[in-house]
Amino acid sequence: MDASKYNRGQEKLSEFVKNDQAESGYGKPLLGRILGEKFNLLDSKLEEALAYQREKGGRLGEVLLHLRLLREEELLEGLAQQFEMSWMPQLESTNVDHELIKKVPIAFCRRYRVLPLRYEEGAILVASTDPLETVALDDLRLLLGKPIKPVLTTGVALLACLNRTYDTVASPAGAEQVMEDIAASESLDQLAHELDEPQDLLDATDEAPIIRLVNSVLFQAVRQRASDIHFESFERGLVVRYRIDGVLYPVLTPPKHLQASIIARLKIMAGLNIAEKRLPQDGRFAIRTAGKDVDLRVSVLPTSHGERVVLRLLEKENRLLNLSEMGFSGERLSAIHQLIQLAHGIILVTGPTGSGKTTTLYAALSHINAPDKNIITVEDPVEYQLLGIGQMQVNPKINLSFAAGLRSILRQDPDVIMIGEIRDRETAEIAIHASLTGHLVFSTLHTNDAASAATRLIDMGIEPFLVASSVVAVLAQRLIRRICPDCKQPYKPSAVELSRLDLAPGSSVTLYRGAGCAACSQTGYRGRTGIFELMVLDDEIRRLIGSKADSTAIKQAAIAKGMVTLKQEGAERVIQGHTTMEEMMRITQQEIEV
Repeated sequence: MDASKYNRGQEKLSEFVKNDQAESGYGKPLLGRILGEKFNLLDSKLEEALAYQREKGGRLGEVLLHLRLLREEELLEGLAQQFEMSWMPQLESTNVDHELIKKVPIAFCRRYRVLPLRYEEGAILVASTDPLETVALDDLRLLLGKPIKPVLTTGVALLACLNRTYDTVASPAGAEQVMEDIAASESLDQLAHELDEPQDLLDATDEAPIIRLVNSVLFQAVRQRASDIHFESFERGLVVRYRIDGVLYPVLTPPKHLQASIIARLKIMAGLNIAEKRLPQDGRFAIRTAGKDVDLRVSVLPTSHGERVVLRLLEKENRLLNLSEMGFSGERLSAIHQLIQLAHGIILVTGPTGSGKTTTLYAALSHINAPDKNIITVEDPVEYQLLGIGQMQVNPKINLSFAAGLRSILRQDPDVIMIGEIRDRETAEIAIHASLTGHLVFSTLHTNDAASAATRLIDMGIEPFLVASSVVAVLAQRLIRRICPDCKQPYKPSAVELSRLDLAPGSSVTLYRGAGCAACSQTGYRGRTGIFELMVLDDEIRRLIGSKADSTAIKQAAIAKGMVTLKQEGAERVIQGHTTMEEMMRITQQEIEV
């Protein structure tokens, strides 16, 4: 909960918490006493909070959250009891009266953290995150013409319900409906001027059919958690596809005569030259939809049937994952923590494009980021800003390559260096030189497994003894889709499936699959997690690399030392019920095929 928003209008609250032994002048029980009785908040902790409050000021609730002595949900539940309000930790959008929602602007609800729910016993039930938000509740009473009965909930629950509800009630028209409107329209080429500022697509009022079509495609992509949108030009029409959890799904096929107008609109939004149709172009723009700020990177490529456009969506609110949230097993997580604390050496993360390599490196850098470390990165592009870390973006137009940037970084007295990708011999040589002169270097490589990383560097022209002496560990990874929890169903595996999981015939194991539901867009999957293969180099593996052994020999030696392969980890995730056999085979097919 945002402490500043939680404390809007809470001047009166300080009178309820002067001490934890008396009743306030308002006749309400004290917050400290309620929290102590309800959540076993120790007197010593309460005294600590009160001492901090006396020294620094602020409200008791704010202090308790700041000192992490209480969770937001516990504080709000205590406030609900103090103010004799109903406590609703969860809100379901299906229980919200849509006719009420239509009367209240979404901007008002977001600003004051309130949401009308439904009529109940002659009053309108209104969810709020602040028990003293009387001004907004009075405004709702006047607007809706009914008495208001406030209930308390968390900010996360309220905003989630608010966005889901307004998605349904006030969202732009569906893309199919917009296409029907376009078909009935006499003018197809009317395009609005470029948007000066991002505006919430839920509030968009543009009437031009092409603009509404593009807005609808963007809105639905964000709603369905797409990472990319493809506008692909073919001989007979345009195909729009979303990449969701790493898989492309066709969503729309506009007719051919709309292709030029749709692509022109996208180029206008990205500030590109709409007259240039022979050369590739790159741009970016930002939108806001359902309360989310989203950056979109735009790539335009000419093809034989017209230009094709790919948009990469990056939500600004997406917080970086930490290492403990990425799916590492306990033993492997402990090993990773030890490796990233080393003073020097190279740690490589390998895998195909879109396997989460950069996210892993960001998580590692965030974990070791401290005032006593100078951390600098060179990336292409810089995807997320990391506070306290210097980040440089590669720019081929001015000959700022990975190698050139890395040379400059070494003159900046770094402790830790992150290289977005080792693409050539020059970059690899500088990275190895940096690691051998007392720097910890993180980087990525495009290889199928951990053992292939060493042979890839040797193929680039690096001396085997340099690879063996500089690389300390290689982490291969993939992203595997999770089964949707809303439609997860158990089943008994077949003999073939048991064999692929290296289980004995007749083993008593229950597997799971997703049946498909609205929450996962009928795919049976929702969200992804990582599977990993960590190879830590020891003397034997270094000897094999130094003698130019092939990747198979290196891999067998690592397995003999206890390395868990991608296939083995994928099988564990299937047995644990996190993913399906089909998904495991799709992701690790190269390891499964004989």
